Amino acid sequence: MTLEARTLRALEYDKVLHHLARYCVSEAGREACLALAPCPGSDALADATALLEDARRWSEHTGFRLSVFPPLGGVFRYLEGQSAVLDLEALWALRQMLTQARALVTSVAEGAATAGRWETLSTLTLRTPLPLRSVSGLERCVSEDGLLRDESSPELLLARQEIRRLHQQCTRKVKDYAQQYNILHYLQDEFMTLSSDRYVLPLKSNFKGRLQGIIHDYSQTGETCYFEPMFLVEVNNRLQELKREERAEERKVLTYLTDLVRGELAGVRAAFDLLVTADVLLAKCALAAAFDGSVVRMESGRTLDLRKARHPLLVLAGHAVQPVDIALGDGQRCLVISGGNAGGKTVSLKTAGLITLMALSALPVPAAPGSSLPAWTTVHAFIGDEQSLEDHVSTFTAQITHLGRVWDGLDDSTLVILDEFGAGTDPAQGAALAQAVLDELMAHGASVIAATHFPALKAYALSREGVRAASVLFDPKSRKPLYTLAYDQVGASQALDVAREHGLPESVLRRAENYLLLDGEDTSALVARLNSLAVDRERELDALRAEEEKYRAKRMKLEERFARERETLFRDIQAQAQSVLRDWKDGKVSHKQTLKALSKVRETLSTQPAESQAEQEQPVSVDVATLRQGQPVFHRPWGKKAVVAEVDLRKSRVRIDMSGVFLWAEARDLAPSDARPETRASVTQTVSASPVPMRLDLRGMRADVALSELEKGVDNALLAGRSVLEIIHGRGTGALRKEVHAYLRQSPAIATFSLAPEDQGGDGVTLVEFR
Repeated sequence: MTLEARTLRALEYDKVLHHLARYCVSEAGREACLALAPCPGSDALADATALLEDARRWSEHTGFRLSVFPPLGGVFRYLEGQSAVLDLEALWALRQMLTQARALVTSVAEGAATAGRWETLSTLTLRTPLPLRSVSGLERCVSEDGLLRDESSPELLLARQEIRRLHQQCTRKVKDYAQQYNILHYLQDEFMTLSSDRYVLPLKSNFKGRLQGIIHDYSQTGETCYFEPMFLVEVNNRLQELKREERAEERKVLTYLTDLVRGELAGVRAAFDLLVTADVLLAKCALAAAFDGSVVRMESGRTLDLRKARHPLLVLAGHAVQPVDIALGDGQRCLVISGGNAGGKTVSLKTAGLITLMALSALPVPAAPGSSLPAWTTVHAFIGDEQSLEDHVSTFTAQITHLGRVWDGLDDSTLVILDEFGAGTDPAQGAALAQAVLDELMAHGASVIAATHFPALKAYALSREGVRAASVLFDPKSRKPLYTLAYDQVGASQALDVAREHGLPESVLRRAENYLLLDGEDTSALVARLNSLAVDRERELDALRAEEEKYRAKRMKLEERFARERETLFRDIQAQAQSVLRDWKDGKVSHKQTLKALSKVRETLSTQPAESQAEQEQPVSVDVATLRQGQPVFHRPWGKKAVVAEVDLRKSRVRIDMSGVFLWAEARDLAPSDARPETRASVTQTVSASPVPMRLDLRGMRADVALSELEKGVDNALLAGRSVLEIIHGRGTGALRKEVHAYLRQSPAIATFSLAPEDQGGDGVTLVEFR
């Protein structure tokens, strides 16, 4: 999809891109922002929008920010030459870029591991494997400050160590020589320096004939000559040899690093492109923060519904902008806005048009969450004075010419914006033409937003099916614009009021009012009354919205407090039950006292208020046939998450692992792992309504381990409100069964127990009923 340049220019789309580019940290990112265009198709737009939503969540969660990185287009072109060797500055730039790219990929991966809410962004980074050899080589050989490390190669390390040793040797020799021959007063500085890569002494020029040596250069003032004493000549000659060795080794390292990068050039380019993409995405996030914007998806079946929309450029310029709702109802394709001059009609048109272009480019827009746009792919805007004296074209002619040029391409994916269409000719003919154009545009399936002063077009908007009328509002007393749209009504043009406000003589205005009365067209009183009623209605609606928001916030706080109190209550009840059982096990209370205490705890649990209808809804059970070993599930009776350890399809049961505790569970007791945990009250009510037993499998355990698991199982069954417990101990020698029965006989919570019928396991299973 390619939009006309005149539409982009009329809606000032390029200015938005310049604002966006200011938030980038790189020159490449800024260039990418300025080249940003509406997405070429619905799939590309959906992907770009999803990527922006992921980037916003990732940025907010991790706080990741990019540092400045240089443009590398010239480096990539230079590398296309097979014999080209990059200099240290270019390699340092590559190192900085690749280091940031790795940090970016790591941030996305680590954030996804903890939050996991940006699949599109994760997929993008996974499709960009880093050139690991180049990253490793550059970080090993090039330091943070852009120097070649000594450890880049053994030969380079040896050469530099020898150069440093020579430096120390020269320093000692110069110091000894100066003290021996008492020449410190000959020197401008007591330290030696380098000239032409040779160690020299800064000798005062008037003493140059008193010492034997070679003069290499003079200072700019001529007062100092750089003098090489004869005892340093041999050392300097050796230094030159070492410098040549150092340069040769540095060249080898640079060649090696260049070959590494050239060998992974595709990956290096991809890493750079990923970094530029991230720079643009973070710039979009910053743009959204600048005008408190949201992401609006454009999908088929949606209607135009921009909530609290503001003109992007006015907001970014720092102006106080009155939000406006721009909306069409179901089955409506045309919005006709009328009302006084300087009331906000054109701004509303430009706001809708520019927000549409930004949404088509996957940019955040200054509109409230919940806003929506249809699946438009093309926008045509006819706004402003398009006349051209050079081409002998009037405004009216220019509009007709441009509309005729795009007419055949109009369809249901097109938005057409018309500002005062037909106003440049005879009013009657212009109004008739405007109505006909709107009819035909809607017949093509296009959507239209138009502004007009024509009375005939105002009546058309109120009477034509599929068209919605709106009026810009003015304050009834001050006659100042409120920059708000009132729907399903029309507004007066108020040309006289605007003229009066801008200084036109009163005599002219009175004469104009007389002409209106003579023509019988003064409807200002009626329209003013309609405007006043609309203003009152909007203020009442604003008050109701504020009241609704206040009650919504209050309800949210009450629900949060209720949830906290409910959780605290059930934790207390659970702790009481556990305390009673511990006291009985420790022999602190008798059998009857334990039963009485547990009964009181149960009464406390059963008298709690019923849960809300939403919480009482039974969670969806899982299908045993679909479960696999290691799959997470939720065990409703215990209110805990578990992992599938074994599946028994024949008996439709599952062996689950709950933090090291293994038991067999019926399918009806399991729910998907993301199911909402039920409260203890709802669990008790569910269980008490059904005598389905809880199962505890002790087979294969030693007696002491089995009794420990049995004790835990009994406790958990009591806490869950179970009336029946099924203990699977197996037949075997019968020793484990005896131990289990001995424990059950002395437990105060057990009413009766017996071996199961043969069809339920026979003497390999014991059925327990609680008091």
